[in-house]
Amino acid sequence: MDRIEKRITLKAPLARVWDAISDSQKFGVWFGVRFDAPFAPGKHLVGRMTPTQVDDETAKRQKAYEGKTFNITVEAITPPTHFSFRWRPFALDEKRDYSKEPTTLVEFVLTEVAGGTQVDVTESGFDGIPLDRRAEAFSANEGGWAKQLQLIGKYVERT
Repeated sequence: MDRIEKRITLKAPLARVWDAISDSQKFGVWFGVRFDAPFAPGKHLVGRMTPTQVDDETAKRQKAYEGKTFNITVEAITPPTHFSFRWRPFALDEKRDYSKEPTTLVEFVLTEVAGGTQVDVTESGFDGIPLDRRAEAFSANEGGWAKQLQLIGKYVERT
């Protein structure tokens, strides 16, 4: 239970998928977060959760989290195949101080394949999450990454 791995092949060129992942504004459209600054290695960004703009059903579910703080630190950007960031997974309880908890690492790896682009997402480091919330965070993100890959697919296949 230390790692989540998801894969999808999108019917879109590598450049379009890379743009959707590496541009903070475009990332926010499909993921459901608004950032005020661009992604850059080593940069800490504070965003606000906002419903996705690519799927009405998912947007309705995300509405409950609208306005909540979304903190990431960009780890690496290697165009056009690798983007990674750190965050504290499922850190949604505003009464809890998550600042001393370790982060997990989220990595997007893109590979050009026949007919499109393969996207591999890995989130690792759950063993460092406090035991009292580790299983919940893992479970939430396990399903969350499956949904996010569908959302990026909708975004890149329509733009």
